[in-house]
Amino acid sequence: MLHLGRCLCGAVEVEVTGSPEAMGYCHCSFCRSGSGDPFNAFSLWKREAFRIKTGEQHLATSRKTAISQLKRCASCGDHLMTDYPTFGLVDVFVATLPTLAFSPSIHINCAEMVLPVRDGLPKLKDFPAELGGSGEMIAD
Repeated sequence: MLHLGRCLCGAVEVEVTGSPEAMGYCHCSFCRSGSGDPFNAFSLWKREAFRIKTGEQHLATSRKTAISQLKRCASCGDHLMTDYPTFGLVDVFVATLPTLAFSPSIHINCAEMVLPVRDGLPKLKDFPAELGGSGEMIAD
């Protein structure tokens, strides 16, 4: 399956193919700030399933953490994705991909949660252990 997305002004277009590695919600302060919401919906894709279709020259990059880089459109400021080069993954924000059937399976960075969510999904204190986190679960 192919999903196309773009920034608000259309200067940057992205595409992903296949299925994401994971979908869920992130509660970290960076995601909350970037989305303007109490948590952000994410879809993680392998690097080879992702490409910038047009407008790469309009992408601005800022370092979110030691392992992540936020990519946004320099023209309109829309946040599009977070690149995790160390892991070969790209988090394309779910709102960027209008045809993606969002099916979340996890909450991450719940130690920073500002709005409790009781949906029965697993809630990790930080990141999964395979991505450098503790893998520690917190109570729902």
